Amino acid sequence: MAHEKEPTAEPQVTYASGRVDDAGTADSLPDLRIIHYNDVYHLDPSSAEPVGGLPRFITLCREYQEGEQYEGQPKALTLFSGDAFNPSLESSVTKGQHMVPVLNMIGTDCACVGNHDFDFGIKQYEFLSGQCTFPWLLANVIDPALGDDVPMGNAKKTHMMTTSNGIKVGFIGLGEREWLETINSLPPNLIYKSATATAKEIVPQLREQGAEIIICLSHMREPNDNKLAEQTEGIIDIILGGHDHYYAHSFINGTHTLRSGTDFKNLSYIEARRKPDNPKRWDFDIWRRDVTSSIAEDEPTQQLVDELTSKLNQSLAKPVGWTATPLDARFSTVRLKESNIGNFVCDVMRQHHHADCTIMAAGTIRADQIYPPGAIRIKDITTCFPFEDPVVLLRASGQAIWDALENGVSMYPALEGRFPQVSNIRFEFDPKRPRGQRILSVKIGGVTYDPEKKYVLATRGYMGRGKDGFTSLLVKSEGGEVEEIIEEENGILISAMLRQYFMALRTVGQWAHLSEHWVDVVENCETPISPVMTLRESYGFPSMDSIASHLPVPAREKVKEDADPWGKFFQRRFSVNATPVHENADSDAEDEDEGEDAKDGGNKLDFEILLMRKFFTRWVQKAGIKAGVCDPLKEGEFSVDWTRCIAPVVDGRIKMVES
Repeated sequence: MAHEKEPTAEPQVTYASGRVDDAGTADSLPDLRIIHYNDVYHLDPSSAEPVGGLPRFITLCREYQEGEQYEGQPKALTLFSGDAFNPSLESSVTKGQHMVPVLNMIGTDCACVGNHDFDFGIKQYEFLSGQCTFPWLLANVIDPALGDDVPMGNAKKTHMMTTSNGIKVGFIGLGEREWLETINSLPPNLIYKSATATAKEIVPQLREQGAEIIICLSHMREPNDNKLAEQTEGIIDIILGGHDHYYAHSFINGTHTLRSGTDFKNLSYIEARRKPDNPKRWDFDIWRRDVTSSIAEDEPTQQLVDELTSKLNQSLAKPVGWTATPLDARFSTVRLKESNIGNFVCDVMRQHHHADCTIMAAGTIRADQIYPPGAIRIKDITTCFPFEDPVVLLRASGQAIWDALENGVSMYPALEGRFPQVSNIRFEFDPKRPRGQRILSVKIGGVTYDPEKKYVLATRGYMGRGKDGFTSLLVKSEGGEVEEIIEEENGILISAMLRQYFMALRTVGQWAHLSEHWVDVVENCETPISPVMTLRESYGFPSMDSIASHLPVPAREKVKEDADPWGKFFQRRFSVNATPVHENADSDAEDEDEGEDAKDGGNKLDFEILLMRKFFTRWVQKAGIKAGVCDPLKEGEFSVDWTRCIAPVVDGRIKMVES
């Protein structure tokens, strides 16, 4: 199980063998030193501790790889357990290419393939892995098309490495059957072999080849790693796992299992020593490290990150709309219950296609954060919805929809991406009942579903291919029974759909030639929308006359010369078009000018909005200015239509009951 600890930059003991005391003094130098990490996606730091970020992560790696305190000790092996090439904001543009120099710069020595490393197809994985300076392993998923007993993607089954002090280390890479269902494009006729059976077959061969210690790099859920340890009876010395996004350790049947957090926010440092009474067995001391803001950023790495992201950030820092309420995109929300961001996106998908209903797997939502009220940028949308499979429109039976919902709740309370977010569907489920029998009732459009009736369903192409267990939605072109109305080839990405939606929100009533389709979507979407507000209504800004009356004469004259500095602030910061409607009536394209602050990735924008929100009211009070909620607009002052916000709510679409 995961054990949550308060983030700290100091080493935290995960497991102590007794060979190292509390002061860090050991009875001997380690025979083997290891750095382990898994599931890394975002190069930039987050806002909450541990903040992570590649530059700080590499600082921590260099401490163990090059630190003076480890002089005279064996060189540390740096090991990775999969998921790097997707999903992330950068990957949506680079198709994972930007992670190759990152993994190489970290100093990775060996890796296990993760499911998301195949997100852009097997050929792209082969291209990317071929540029890495280390091998990728996957022993138990075989592709007959590549030859006899060749792993998928031409990965290696095993790897043998000799350490700087002459120890032979045998590596094996293993994956689980479940994540094969999550891969968008699989080769036909794949052969999956049990991880346990594969290990029992291959590990003795590594021993025969001279391996003194066996390390399994896996990309499996924690229960499957623990099961592997239970069933292999100690033939593996340590299993370094991935796929789960938390930190956890177990010691089972003489085998350690470890997963080391996620997203450059954590890593593990491991020291291994031969047992004094049995040199063929090993003692492990394991420390957890959190990548907190107190860790200095590595300068060369920061330069690499800046180089990789600067051009991207210029185009992605631009706001496209606003939310008037927090949007809860945390995994702990969207993968367990109804969420307001899930409702919003499903509503947009349904209205865009005039569908009867929508089901979206919660794993579509990748942000794992709460978006506060305020600006929503292109960056926010593409980070939250990075996948490249489009929305499709299907004609499915009521029974197929029921079965899809059953699959969605089948793994509850595990934080599985298959949990359903819905639109125009209301359902109840009981998690205490057996899997496949948990759904109690389903209503579509307010009416109890008809198992035989055909409903028009908007969903992801991923689900239409039966991925993540959604076999009831498998389309005819993939061998299923469900009819495709709009197939993937003609679909639109969720990220693009949301951008168009926000574009419509900010332009409804402003441009004469706006597509009637998007007017209809905006006006009929279930998601509540706040009313159109003026710029000053949005922020409670006083008029310039009221401000000027409290200022010295020179300053007062200056304010009068600049009749609407707030409008200029917004026009400069957000490319807001504050010109009269009739002067811009024929424009239906987004402003191509990214603004001066897009060049720094929007950092100035963030900082100035923070200052504006935090200190403006306080300044008004100290200045003795009487300002109402808003001042009425005078002739010649213009409202800004895109201050119309979304305000999605949780309205009881998903109900969990207990027996």
